[in-house]
Amino acid sequence: MAFIAFTTTIAAYGQQKWHHGRLQVTPDGHYLQYEDGTPFFWLGDTAWELFHRLKKEEIMRYLDNRKAKGFNVIQAVVLAEMDGLRQPNQYGDIPLIDLDPEKPNEAYFKLVDDVITAAYERQLFMGLLPTWGDKVTRMWGTGPAVFTTENAYHYGHWLGNRYKDNQNIVWILGGDRPALHDSVDTRPIWRAMAKGILEATKGKALLSYHISGGEHSTSQQIHTEPWLHMNMMQSGHGSGHDVPVWEWVTRDRALIPTKPTLDSEPNYEDHPVNPWPKWDPKNGYFNDYDIRKQSYRSVFAGACGVTYGHHSIWQFWSEREEKINHADRYWSEALNRPGAFQVGYLRQLIESRPFIDRIPDQTIIADGQGEKGQHIRAFRDREGSYFMAYIPEGRTIEVDLSTLKAGPVRVWWFNPATAETTDLGILNHAGRLQLTSPTQGFGKDWVLVIDHVAKRYPIPTFKHP
Repeated sequence: MAFIAFTTTIAAYGQQKWHHGRLQVTPDGHYLQYEDGTPFFWLGDTAWELFHRLKKEEIMRYLDNRKAKGFNVIQAVVLAEMDGLRQPNQYGDIPLIDLDPEKPNEAYFKLVDDVITAAYERQLFMGLLPTWGDKVTRMWGTGPAVFTTENAYHYGHWLGNRYKDNQNIVWILGGDRPALHDSVDTRPIWRAMAKGILEATKGKALLSYHISGGEHSTSQQIHTEPWLHMNMMQSGHGSGHDVPVWEWVTRDRALIPTKPTLDSEPNYEDHPVNPWPKWDPKNGYFNDYDIRKQSYRSVFAGACGVTYGHHSIWQFWSEREEKINHADRYWSEALNRPGAFQVGYLRQLIESRPFIDRIPDQTIIADGQGEKGQHIRAFRDREGSYFMAYIPEGRTIEVDLSTLKAGPVRVWWFNPATAETTDLGILNHAGRLQLTSPTQGFGKDWVLVIDHVAKRYPIPTFKHP
């Protein structure tokens, strides 16, 4: 397959190398790593309409922005949601001839080629959705539903063969639809598409599935499918604040066979709260604090990463398009919203310590635990050399250090909104410590970090893109 590379990509990134290979599941089944064993923390961004609504130079701007902020996975859809089969992309090309999955339009897919190449040059993975779910089962949305088990296999095989040599792809089936809903069972179609991808890539592909919002994750419907390597959930936008996503992650982690799991669509920044069936403006919009609470608590509960989203960016709303669901600014104005920086700080924090041996451990919180918006999540590493606790509303808590190695500890606070740190120094303890966050109350979230002194972990210096 011949790629058409962007001149700006070659000039700016041509010296970089893709060192570590493809992604795979860690031996313990909970997290992700590269082929060479290097740990990988998934920090995704939601760019569903990327191929459909942006021009090449806009795509470059977007990818550069996300790379600078620390994102490493871009989730985008080949057959896009917003009438993606009939409404052409910005170059007048539709993806399928005669709405036939067995007749892909070469002109359309050259843009997809270019984007995958541009992402590769920036060390970014593409979380590539072959299609949005309404092309398999309409349920709601524009559709039309065009897939059968036969053409799904052929389409999957064609895609897998086209991109078999691209190491920076994670395949995500689904597209905001359950695989099983009442009497509608689309599992045979997704199974056929996955089979085509896996056969064409000689089993090298890593596959997951993007499910619709609600308390169910892929683990409730397709966990035992052999093609599914990683579970996903969508805590979403329609159930208000503080959806207990940490409970869903805990549930998924306990399943056999063991598979990584993550929230692939938490509440988007600047998305209206509870907009269905009709939005009450009094509900307002989700903000960066909401983003932090859901992202940190899912990760600290044991997810292999998390995906951020902005309401204007997933749809790439601009003067060319009609806004969807009360978007409040153009996508270009949303690139530097606070939450996009702050999830990058989360990645830096997790990667500052050994992180693929993380073990969720709520016994650490001996006193001060709260519910819903005040609920704390904590984890430690397997050998007990450090632990972290996310506290969504700053206050006094008591921590139980019995799962850490005996000896003095270094205690410090991390501000997830600003990446500032507060060092309390080296403390001795008799098994428990009572600690008060630097600020208290609603909107004053903190991460408590306690390191065993013997490990000599430094307090990180955080990058501010």
